[in-house]
Amino acid sequence: MLIAVILLGLAALARLAPTIDPSLVNFSPVMAIAFCGGVYFRPGWRWALPFGALALSDLYLNHFYAREYGFHWSLVGLGARTVCFGGALLIGAWVSSRKSWLNLLNGGLLGAIIFYLVTNTQSWAGDAFYAKTLAGWWQALTIGHPEYPPTIFFFRNTLFGDLMFTGLFAGIMEWLAHRRAEPSLWDEESAPTGEPIVAETED
Repeated sequence: MLIAVILLGLAALARLAPTIDPSLVNFSPVMAIAFCGGVYFRPGWRWALPFGALALSDLYLNHFYAREYGFHWSLVGLGARTVCFGGALLIGAWVSSRKSWLNLLNGGLLGAIIFYLVTNTQSWAGDAFYAKTLAGWWQALTIGHPEYPPTIFFFRNTLFGDLMFTGLFAGIMEWLAHRRAEPSLWDEESAPTGEPIVAETED
């Protein structure tokens, strides 16, 4: 449990990297933090750890961008992002009872796609710059504002960060389970058919 909390904490801190180097914008495991929390933490107060880390880092980033660039997310935008975090927790909870390397990959990929679609659709709906047409929505998803890097580049960075963190986090947790002779994905070939492998994260 302690290792999992440390990893999630470091990932949340990594979200602040763009405040030091703008080229790292969106190169952070946004949805993977919530997704991995849903996979390896039981529902309840433990879900507050990844959810709280994301919410607090979002508030700080919003303050930073408003101060440095005059840009900030609206309350609707923050709400959309929060809904995405909650969705990633639920996807993780579903994967936790059907844990396999393929489901972990698919869950991480699905979370990144949901975040990309929801946040950019919200931006399209709330930004007067975009025409409220299918072409305008597609522009919000791909090119974005001409004075900024294309939106699709942000998605590429987010996707890479999410998948990299999911693989790293799951790999460490499963390696620890394997070392402690607990059920691990590395031993799934020896598990009875139909019974999911669930690594323990108890203290």
